[in-house]
Amino acid sequence: MRGLKDKVVVVTGGGQGIGRSLSLRLAEEGCKVAILDLNPAAAEETVKMAPAGSISVYGVDVGDYDAVKAAIDKIEAEVGPIWGLVNNAGWDLPKPFLLTDRALWDKIIRINMYGPLNTHHVVAPLLAKRGGGRIVNIASDAARVGTSNEAVYSACKGGLISFSKSVARELASKGVLINAVCPGPTNTPMMASVLGEGEQAVKWKDAMLRGIPLKRMGEPEDYAGIVALLLSDDGSYITGQAISVSGGMNMV
Repeated sequence: MRGLKDKVVVVTGGGQGIGRSLSLRLAEEGCKVAILDLNPAAAEETVKMAPAGSISVYGVDVGDYDAVKAAIDKIEAEVGPIWGLVNNAGWDLPKPFLLTDRALWDKIIRINMYGPLNTHHVVAPLLAKRGGGRIVNIASDAARVGTSNEAVYSACKGGLISFSKSVARELASKGVLINAVCPGPTNTPMMASVLGEGEQAVKWKDAMLRGIPLKRMGEPEDYAGIVALLLSDDGSYITGQAISVSGGMNMV
């Protein structure tokens, strides 16, 4: 991709799954990647897979505004002026909505909604002041069509899409482009925890595959190219979009 070399990009949740693949691809493209992760030990494993010196790690709870602000200040001082932000950190514990409680809602909302609100509020002013930058939010196709047992998570991802479009309108004149990428079912540690093990897990996975025209679940690497594109010069006329990457599962 054009224009990514030496650009500083912050990736939240880069310690595993989709976030790890995004971080590695951006490092391969020549970016200076700064990972914000609640589990810095996992993120350090990502560092070992990347070109030497291309990724740095900051242990941060993205739901904590003050911690996000301190980390971004440190990245600006240690790595350089931030060009891009990828909000990837996410979490869910699937349950029928009527069996959930306020404590679970709060945790899901803190990570999946307040996390991106915090990072946007801290990073976007820096990009706007400099006259340009990119933000990519990892949403979900659950936001588009809903998902059984993931009502609050789906609501957060739907809110993230609407938020992305709204702030994209506000910041377009400042040269800050904001888009959302919506993965479908993906082979990640979070998905493995959702499916569990045993015969029932196999049935659920088979049912999902039947609904995907490409007849396979997504892999973390499937999202790296579109995210790199949106951060690059090649994506300079794309903003306010929610792009589904789901093997054709939801053609909406």
